[in-house]
Amino acid sequence: MGQHPKGDFDLSRAVWQRAEGDTSDSAVEVAFVDDLIGMRNSAEPEGPVLVFTQAEWDAFVAGAQDGEFDLD
Repeated sequence: MGQHPKGDFDLSRAVWQRAEGDTSDSAVEVAFVDDLIGMRNSAEPEGPVLVFTQAEWDAFVAGAQDGEFDLD
């Protein structure tokens, strides 16, 4: 199997973080490994991990700050 176009996200080196003060059972967690960013659901730590490049992550964060994902 070939390497993913974004590279390999090394789960063994991931240090998962969540929003400060979030103690819920199902939080969004992120980890920064080299130049890739992983995102997972804390309720399923062995479940799927979404992987972003730095440019993709920056676009996602900018969109969230601009309200692109608001559910109004």
